Amino acid sequence: MLLELSIKDFAIIEELRLSFEPGFNVLTGETGAGKSIIIDALGAVLGERVSADVVRGGAAHARIEATFDLNAVSDRADVGAIFAEVGAELDDGIVVLSREITSGGRSSARINGRAATAGMLNRIGSVAVDVHGQSEHLSLLQASEQLNILDRYAETGAQRAEVGRLVSELRCIEQALRQLSEGERERRERIELLRFQTREIEMAELRSGEEAELLPERIVLANAERLVTDAAAAYLLLAGDADTGAIEIPSASSLLQRSSRALDSVASIDIAMNPLSSRLRELGLLVDDLASDLRDYRDRIEANPARLAEIDDRLALLKQLQRKYGNTTDDVIEFGARGARELEQLTAPAASVEALSNQCEELSREIGDLVSRLSLHRREASEQLSLRVVASMAELSMGGAAFAVSIEQVDQQGGVPFSYAAGAEKFVVVDASGADQVRFLMAPYAGEALKPLARVASGGETARLMLALKSILSRADATPTLIFDEVDVGVGGRSGQVVGEKLWRLTEGHQVIVISHLAQIAGFADAHFRIAKSERGGRMISRVDRIDDAERIDELAAMLHGLPLTEIARESARELLARTRERMRHDSPGGFGTVKR
Repeated sequence: MLLELSIKDFAIIEELRLSFEPGFNVLTGETGAGKSIIIDALGAVLGERVSADVVRGGAAHARIEATFDLNAVSDRADVGAIFAEVGAELDDGIVVLSREITSGGRSSARINGRAATAGMLNRIGSVAVDVHGQSEHLSLLQASEQLNILDRYAETGAQRAEVGRLVSELRCIEQALRQLSEGERERRERIELLRFQTREIEMAELRSGEEAELLPERIVLANAERLVTDAAAAYLLLAGDADTGAIEIPSASSLLQRSSRALDSVASIDIAMNPLSSRLRELGLLVDDLASDLRDYRDRIEANPARLAEIDDRLALLKQLQRKYGNTTDDVIEFGARGARELEQLTAPAASVEALSNQCEELSREIGDLVSRLSLHRREASEQLSLRVVASMAELSMGGAAFAVSIEQVDQQGGVPFSYAAGAEKFVVVDASGADQVRFLMAPYAGEALKPLARVASGGETARLMLALKSILSRADATPTLIFDEVDVGVGGRSGQVVGEKLWRLTEGHQVIVISHLAQIAGFADAHFRIAKSERGGRMISRVDRIDDAERIDELAAMLHGLPLTEIARESARELLARTRERMRHDSPGGFGTVKR
């Protein structure tokens, strides 16, 4: 659900902040006041491409921020993945998207304050908002979305998912078959290469972390003579050496002993010095222990050219393998493991052209049977959907329009077998959605031929057609926020009541935001926003206010009768609002269900 939209310095909007209600929200106002600019700003914060032209003249940048509550979104996996990419967590379901466009044309995006890409905004927007209006990018005009709508109506999601799983399995087998079919010689060469590589790595008997163990040992062996000399010097200074036969060199140990005896004498007279005397004796013992350990270290170190050569050879081997197979010893080990797995697959009995061909044929038959049944369900559902859409369009002042769903397959020699009539079979292209190419066809006026929707429908007609579909599919639609821009284009007052009621009924499972010119639609609103433009400082600005009941009467009266307002116009508005509220009290919003098989 869209909780709040904040816009600053975007087109003619200087600054505004809108807080939306969960139910039916309506934005009204005179033509050119900036109603559609608000939808454009929302599109920008949802990742659509924008240019520097949207920045208000004289401003350094435009900024849009939208706050969503995604707790009603059934599948938040993609949103969670995006949050992981930007280093954030999706805890309470509240998401703040922001977009900034500079006057120089550069833009930046953020998700809950973390830097993101416009593509990430778009992915979140695709599960949070569905915008229907006068735009060439309407989702309804896309063939993939038309297929999705039909599948939601036909409730074929489980069948489609199973098709996707089997097609993915088939593609893997086909890829393996192509690799084998490229030539047995290439396969044998690959096997020989893998055998050489895995044997070389296996014979090295690598251990994880081996290089880290060898390097310190090598450093010690390479510096053995220096270590012995320095350790001996340190020992001599600590403990002295009675075996030298030279004049005794005062050692740290002997000096500490002499100092300790002197301090003991002091302590025998002044007992306050006992603690210092004890500490000095402990220090002497510590020095003696240190000297003993140092002597052991000196005696343990010895030059070992053979071991040093062995380590050098081992490290050279590790470097050689790393140059071939990876940056680290662990990478080389993993390379060998992958090579062993591939070698096993290439030499396994099942990895033959004949065996894989048989698997492909069996799986193609299984997929063919499944997509044939899926296509049949879609055709049955499409007939019912077409009838209901035509009836719904008639209620929306499109009584002369015709609608149908075209379902075709693309023939392909060597494709998947497809049953399209009693006992008839052909071979077709399949993908994860099945074998069907679905297109919505429409004839806006009576007597015209049906053509693809994208070629014949105007923006207003597309919006009303989507409204008809949303009314039919409302219970199955998972998008929490539906936005309709200029849905009432070409709709008169008589049909406005029906359009408004259809929009209101969508609020059972959705938040609905509508830009409208019809009072009959605005009368159903839970929250009514009035958009007006005015001149300030020689520049045009747009302002949006949420209006109360008294202001709403004036706005509805102006929409019904124009300006200047009269008491008769206000009375008409009161009557329309009372009639609408009475209808709302006696009915409850809700969808029209889905087809059942």
